[in-house]
Order: sequence, then C-alpha cells, then structure tokens
Amino acid sequence: MMGNIINMYCDESCHLEHDGINAMGLGSVWCQKEKVKEINQRICEIKERNGVSRNAEVKWTKIGPVKNQLYIDLVNYFFDNDDLNFRVLIVPDKSCLDHEKFSQTHDKWYYKMYFEMLKVVFAQGFQYNVFVDIKDSHSSERVKHLHEVCCNDMYDFSHEVVRKIQPIRSHEVQIMQLVDILLGAVTYENRVFSQETGRSATKAAIVNLIKQRSGYSLQKTTYLRESKFNILIWRPYV
Repeated sequence: MMGNIINMYCDESCHLEHDGINAMGLGSVWCQKEKVKEINQRICEIKERNGVSRNAEVKWTKIGPVKNQLYIDLVNYFFDNDDLNFRVLIVPDKSCLDHEKFSQTHDKWYYKMYFEMLKVVFAQGFQYNVFVDIKDSHSSERVKHLHEVCCNDMYDFSHEVVRKIQPIRSHEVQIMQLVDILLGAVTYENRVFSQETGRSATKAAIVNLIKQRSGYSLQKTTYLRESKFNILIWRPYV
C-alpha cells in the first residue's frame, strides 16, 4: 500500500496580486512516500559536497555566482531521478485578471488555480499527502480551505484520495527546497524585466539548464500527461 501513497510538496512564487511582477507561479514536486527519506538524504549530500550545511535552506532567490554549482547539481539530480516529478502552473500576466467580471476575490481565484495545478497529478488508485510551504500566519486556514476545494471538486468527501493538505516550513524538508528552485526558474523565465533591473546571468544559466534537460521553452504549455516536467501556462477566459 505504501507505493500507492504519494507525497506532494507545493510552493508559490510572486502570488500577490499587486506586487509589481507580471508573472505568478504555483508548483509541486511529488514522489512516492517511501522514497522521501532517500531523496532528502541525497539532497543533503549534494549540499555537503558543495560546502553547504545540510541544514542551510537553498532557494531560488539566493542563487548567485558563489554557490552556482550547488544549484546545477540539484537541477541535474531532479532530472536524473525517475522518482521525482514536477508540475507548474504559470499565470504570465496578472494584470489581465478581472475578478469582478467573474464575481470572485483574488483569494477565491487563488484556490481555483491551486486546484488546477494539483488535479492533473491526482490519479485513481493512489492516495495523496499534500504539503504546502508556510507563507504567513493564515497558512493553516488557507490549506484547510484548499483541502475542502480539492475534495469537493473530486467528490472525495471522505478524504480517501487527498488524505491531507498540511502546511510545513520549507527549511525543514529538503524536497520543498527543490520545488522552490524549479518553480522560481520557470516563473523567472516568464517575467518581464525592465532595462534597469535586467536578468541575472547566473539565474539565466540555471533556466537554460532546465530548458536543456526538460526539452521545453518553459513559456508554453506541455502535453497534459507529461509526467516529468509538466507546465500549464494559464490565461483567463475571454
């Protein structure tokens, strides 16, 4: 039965409505529950090999020339490990959102997008533990509502498919840090930068590595059933 239990680790990037950044992303890395311990250990080993403490948190925002090889190694580990999968939903232009037209708040739309990101992964015959990175003091309330949305949409009223959605701190789980890097890269590739801001050459190199390893531009939707690196570029209905 253990092989039928899937752990999903989820994060969000640039999700605030008026943060001055055009793109937003929701992403998840998932694997069988029985593989989690081994994967977390491998990530720790990659950190230590690069002179970084296993307890140090690696994040997309921390990428720079000094520890660049660490991030290269982590990206390659993801693609070399058949047990790991990634799904991302990108909203390329938040300014196009018209919540009033659809009689919804930004929060209500946010839950819809989260379910849109997750539902492609959910499959019959499996059970899912979903872990969401804690962002603020409202995280517990938000994940409770997200669990309700997911179960109601799937008629999973007894929570047999989506067993739980639980907030966790990203620095406590190594796989969650992998989500942050992959999600950060895809969101970054869909951002518009001013001449003053410009792109980071180090981050651009990581983005290019992911493009090369995935075979995707990161700016287009992949096939729905793409299992290793699944991308949805979401645009509002006209």
